[in-house]
Amino acid sequence: MNTALVWLRRDLRITDNTALAAAADHAASVVPVYVLSAWRGYHRWTGANRQRFLCGCLSSLAQNLTATGARLVVRKGSAVEELARLVDETHANAIFFNRDPDPFGRRTEDELGAYGEKAGIMVVGCKDATIHERDEVLTSAGEPFRVFTPYARAWAKVGKAKARGRIGALRTPNRLSSLPLPTLETWGLKPEAEVLAPGEKAARARMKWFLEHGLANYAAGRNALAGELTSRLSQDLRFGLLSIRELFEKCHERESELSASGKRSANKFMSELVWREFYVNILWHFPEVLDMEFNPKFRGMDWPGDLEHFDLWCAGETGFPIVDAAMRQLGQTGYMPNRARMIVAMFLTKDLLLDWRLGESYFMQKLTDGEISSNNGGWQWSAGTGADAAPYFRILNPWTQGARFDPDGEYVKKWVPELRNVPAKLLFEPPASGERLAAGYPAPIVDHARAREKALELFGRYGRAHGARV
Repeated sequence: MNTALVWLRRDLRITDNTALAAAADHAASVVPVYVLSAWRGYHRWTGANRQRFLCGCLSSLAQNLTATGARLVVRKGSAVEELARLVDETHANAIFFNRDPDPFGRRTEDELGAYGEKAGIMVVGCKDATIHERDEVLTSAGEPFRVFTPYARAWAKVGKAKARGRIGALRTPNRLSSLPLPTLETWGLKPEAEVLAPGEKAARARMKWFLEHGLANYAAGRNALAGELTSRLSQDLRFGLLSIRELFEKCHERESELSASGKRSANKFMSELVWREFYVNILWHFPEVLDMEFNPKFRGMDWPGDLEHFDLWCAGETGFPIVDAAMRQLGQTGYMPNRARMIVAMFLTKDLLLDWRLGESYFMQKLTDGEISSNNGGWQWSAGTGADAAPYFRILNPWTQGARFDPDGEYVKKWVPELRNVPAKLLFEPPASGERLAAGYPAPIVDHARAREKALELFGRYGRAHGARV
């Protein structure tokens, strides 16, 4: 009997799972495997919120696989070594996996391919995390795109694969040893925030709600911080609880039923899905962006900010209400709306003149939906150093951003209780020098107008010295 292993990572579902379906087509017996990482206590690219969500997703996946007749096998350590052991135990003749767009996963995939070649085992990587990947969307010269709009135009012209349905029946060999499903203690972590309900069933419920109630109003509501109307599907795409193919198809189906304004709103949301693929494409072709600025003209620039300000930014104690509200929301929920992410990122890099890498890493440790490519792309966009980035001289004013996107102060007062009795109009005007908006709430740690001038001088001087357009 042919047996195939399916190495699962960021594809924790049984609906339209490319590698799982391919393995089921290939072999009579399928072994779904998840290999736990062995680090403990601290990781640059993840933290308690994401790992807690992961634990719930694995529990849900195990139940779903059991319902098909299969069984999730959990191992821990080196993925290649553990998969090789399972090949010996099951006499499998193939290993299937869905490709990871991140360079860390890709290195392991290369090692697995080398093992398969040496051992005479078929190793098959499948496309699953994105609709288009690698070299599917290139310029006419065969080069990767560096700017979003032409990328999006080219992306739209490429044929789209259809989503497949839910896996019906699988069979896994008996008597395979498996570790217990993980908990936060597996990595020596403690709970930090109340995260969204994990698992494929919860993700599909969120998708259904958004398609029926949110998609038609997405464009109008996505930036409003109080009662924001976003999809809340980002963590579901990150962990593969939803298929990006299915989501895109369902958005198109729903769009056909909407009014003209609803269609525009739906297209705005689908454009955001393309932005996600654009940043995956950037990371695929330019993995160096994780360590340095995408725009080489800004590489090596000094960030002269005060590291004590970074601690205050993390704690939501900067004296800027909209910034502090967003950072406290992140700390308490593992989530922050995209508009707020832009505000706090630009505040860190332009007002506090602190390295975007500090904020990038902090977000990855706190966000439940932390996606390396999108997070890096967003931070470099805000810093003015990335692909298709905001020009360095575009500096969001945190006072006016608050007035525009939280005019009644509802968002600020929810997350910064010290300010609940302050009139809304005062929340978005800098207090007199040294004064506080309320007792127990700090005075602003910088003067935005002066900080803006310093940022313009720093970026302009460095850009001119290195040939950047200024």
